[in-house]
Amino acid sequence: MARVFLHHVVGDLTLGKPELVEFSEAETVEAAVRAIGDSADGAIAVWRRRPMEPAPPPSAERFIGMLTSLDVVAFLARAGADQERAMRTPVSELVAPNPSLLKEVDPGTRLIDALEMMKQGVRHLLVRKSIVWKGFSKRFSILYNGRWLKNTQSSSLGGESNSDRPSTSALPDNKFCCLSREDVVRFLIGCLGALAPLPLSSISSVGAIGSNYAYIEASSPALEAIYKIPHDPCAIAVVETNSEGSHKIIGDISAYKLWKCDYLAAAWAMANLSAGQFVVGADDYGTTPVSVPELPIDSSAGDTGAGDSSRPRKFSSRSIGFFSNQANQMSIGRLRSMYRGRSAPWTCKHTSSLAAVMAQMLSHRATHVWVTDADLDDDTLVGIISYTDILNAVTKHPTP
Repeated sequence: MARVFLHHVVGDLTLGKPELVEFSEAETVEAAVRAIGDSADGAIAVWRRRPMEPAPPPSAERFIGMLTSLDVVAFLARAGADQERAMRTPVSELVAPNPSLLKEVDPGTRLIDALEMMKQGVRHLLVRKSIVWKGFSKRFSILYNGRWLKNTQSSSLGGESNSDRPSTSALPDNKFCCLSREDVVRFLIGCLGALAPLPLSSISSVGAIGSNYAYIEASSPALEAIYKIPHDPCAIAVVETNSEGSHKIIGDISAYKLWKCDYLAAAWAMANLSAGQFVVGADDYGTTPVSVPELPIDSSAGDTGAGDSSRPRKFSSRSIGFFSNQANQMSIGRLRSMYRGRSAPWTCKHTSSLAAVMAQMLSHRATHVWVTDADLDDDTLVGIISYTDILNAVTKHPTP
C-alpha cells in the first residue's frame, strides 16, 4: 500500500475548498438549473430544510440525495407541454432519496479509509473546516511515520498531551465543505511518484475498465434512455450494433453532457428525437430560436405529452441543417460523420495509461470516459472507466 494513503488525512484535501452552501428541498427546479450550472460536477446535493433559529450546522442526517442535470432534463421531458409549471416544481418531488451517497467524516480520517468509503458508493464526504492540522514534517497530516504529529497549541486544549489529539482553530464549528471523488483523484494525480509504477500501467492491465456499461441503440427513442441509465456513472452510450454484435459508440446521454445545456430545449429533444439524433446536437448551445420539426424514429415512445412539435426551441441551432428533409433520410452513421466534432464522447483506448486517463477526466471535468478497442479504428466500445474504477485500481495494487 502506498504511503500516500496512510500518511495523509481527509483534512489535507479541504484546502481551498469553498464552504458548503446547502440547496434546500423547497427550492424550485428553475433554481436547481442555475445551481447545477454553477456546480463543479453537474450535480447538487439536496438537503432537508433546517429547523428554526438557531440554525444547526450541516449534518448528513438532513441530506436527501443528489440531483443531476439528467434528472432535470428527464423530468421536463416527461412534463411535456406543461414545462413552465414544471420549472416551478419543488425539487423534493424529483430528487431520488439516497442518503448513502454522502457521509460525514472527521478531518483526521485517514485517506485510505475515505477511499474505502467511496469505493462502497459514497460520492461526497462532509468535512468540518474548523480544524487546522499543525505539524513540522507534514503540515496537514495527523500521522507521520506512524506517530501523532506534535500539537503546537496544547495549552489551549486543557493541558492534554501534545501527541494525543490535533490542534483546533478558533473558526466557527458550522463551517463545512464537501469533498467529491474528483477531489480525491485530483489529489492523487499530484502524488503519481508515490504510486509508481502503477500510473504508467494500462487501464486494462490494472483492471480499471468497467465492462458492464449501459447502452441504447441510436435508432431508439431518446426518452427510453432515462429508464436504462445507471446511477454511477450517470451515463448511457448511444451505439450502433455491428453484424457481429459489437457496439460502435457515436455519443452518450449523461449528466456530464447535459451539465450546461439549454434544459428546456434538451427536454424537448429527449421527448421527440431518437437517441442518435439527440446526441448529435446535445452539445450545441446555440442561442438563435428555431422551430425544430418532429423527426421519425424507429420505435414509438408512446404519448410523451411533449405538446406541439413546432414549439420554438433553441436546440442545436448551429447544426440545424441536419433537421432538413434530406437529413431525415440519412442514416445515423452519416449524421455521425457530418457532426462528429462537438457531440463526440470522451474516449480512450484500452491500452491508455492510468495516469493519462486520470488527466483526461480531470482536465475536462468529466465523470467518465468510454473505452474503445485500440486494435480497431471504428470506435468499437469495450467498456467505461469512472472515478470509482480509478479508486479501485490504485488501492488494490501494491506499490513499493
